[in-house]
Amino acid sequence: MDFEHVLVVGAGQMGGGIAQVVAASGRRVSLHDPYPGAVERGLAGIRESLERLGADVDGTLARITVVDDLVAADLLIEAIVEDGAAKEDIFRRADAALPPDAILASNTSSIPITSLAAVIGRPDRVIGMHFFNPAPVLQLVEVIRGLDTSDETAAAIVALARDLGKTPAEANDFPGFVSNRILMPFINEAAYALLEGVAEAEAIDTIARLGFAHPMGPLALADLIGLDTCVAIMDVLHAGLGDQKYAPCPLLRQHVQAGRLGRKSGRGFYTYA
Repeated sequence: MDFEHVLVVGAGQMGGGIAQVVAASGRRVSLHDPYPGAVERGLAGIRESLERLGADVDGTLARITVVDDLVAADLLIEAIVEDGAAKEDIFRRADAALPPDAILASNTSSIPITSLAAVIGRPDRVIGMHFFNPAPVLQLVEVIRGLDTSDETAAAIVALARDLGKTPAEANDFPGFVSNRILMPFINEAAYALLEGVAEAEAIDTIARLGFAHPMGPLALADLIGLDTCVAIMDVLHAGLGDQKYAPCPLLRQHVQAGRLGRKSGRGFYTYA
């Protein structure tokens, strides 16, 4: 499948980045987000990203059309908040709006693909397509097969990821998949180290960057992801795997309760202008 027309639902940090990547490949993109101002902020972010990368700004943006509701397309890529009920609602609506041969993909970082597939009439055409932030820069796409995902669907999405200039890596549908099953306990343990006074935030991140050759420390990365998203993913891991080691650090929950969500709110483990 060529996926000449892609519907992206969610114009936030991830959805906007995904729309940019798809449009930059020469494909038509319909971008939908019901929250007031979300699409405008998303388009502004795409423009800024394209300018920073020295890419074709006007040509790429010309291939992105804002739509007020879900429309027929060859592929849905859902990129809304990590909320299972909200994602299921999108998939039900997409099942009615998209043609029968279309594929429905989720950018979820933790919600089971099988649960999304179970609410629609084409579970064989549902798959996880997990981009990494920032989507225009990072190369990995985690491709997650649900219980009923067909070989044809998986092969088509792997091929699309490669055509978008990404490197696909396939995983099965277990809580957190591969990436967040490894990453979130790392972030969680860094939060515990801060909570327990082992070191200050900058020291923890410096040790991770220079000692492990990571481009970003775990606390700064949590701020980039969004602390609310980190807690949501940890809750899915904890519920799905039943192991206390996946329970979110109390400091993470406290920051979320205080509205300190990271970069998107201006304050998390660090303060941002």
